[in-house]
Amino acid sequence: MNLLEVKELTKRYEHFTLDRVSFSLEPGYIMGFIGRNGAGKSTTIKTMLNLIRKDGGSVTVDGMDFTENESVAKRKIGFINGEFNCYPRSALAVITDVTRRFYPDWDEAAYRGYLERFSLDERKKVNELSAGMRVKYALALALSHNAKLLILDEPTSGLDPVSRDDLLELFRSLIADGSKSILFSTHIISDLEKCADFITYIQNGKILASKDVESFKADYRLVSGEREQMERHKALLIGCKTHAFGFTGLVRAEDAPAFSDCRTANADLESIMIYTEQEGEHEESAL
Repeated sequence: MNLLEVKELTKRYEHFTLDRVSFSLEPGYIMGFIGRNGAGKSTTIKTMLNLIRKDGGSVTVDGMDFTENESVAKRKIGFINGEFNCYPRSALAVITDVTRRFYPDWDEAAYRGYLERFSLDERKKVNELSAGMRVKYALALALSHNAKLLILDEPTSGLDPVSRDDLLELFRSLIADGSKSILFSTHIISDLEKCADFITYIQNGKILASKDVESFKADYRLVSGEREQMERHKALLIGCKTHAFGFTGLVRAEDAPAFSDCRTANADLESIMIYTEQEGEHEESAL
């Protein structure tokens, strides 16, 4: 059974529509949720959690319709929106004392275990913690009420590479027992190369793709060659950049044979997103 199912989720604004968004996530996996700023990532998450009222569709969490069982369903979710910046001058012990009252299945032993695991000192105030430690504290709270689904909206934004890598290792360890899953929205695509099992790509409010990472990358190829070669096959290019020595572009895997006279390479997540979101042909300077 899927831990999360989003079906035909719709939200209409005057100048933007979240258009029948659908994807699902099984227990034991990390799903990267990608798209450029304004594509609808945060709107999708907020609509899923009923922080924004939806205009259509449904969300199921651990087999329960979210709208019909919102209170119970929310207990199964841990939501982290960026860095944890609530009550910056309050000690962690005070925040925890308030938080545990909302969860009848709060596991104090688990919470103490996460404090030790993450090297968190309850006597410290939020504003005394590094950005990475604030995220770890938010995770400790979420995991201590037995959240099965962690929804992380830009949790590594602003962290240095070492702190980001530390958190990514932590994310992988959290799902290791196969009972939890993570929906991880980020614009740092290289992070997803390290930890994501699945990718859901949203563009202009619509889901462009939702599949396992390797299958998603296998759908594309990078091609490069001389400008004359680019002109012959330009209609097949999803996006391209020209430079003094020729061009580099992205094509669908099934179109790659047409570029047999060009150099080809496997595409990574970042390249796929850059070329897919590209508007028009770009000129690069050659160094």
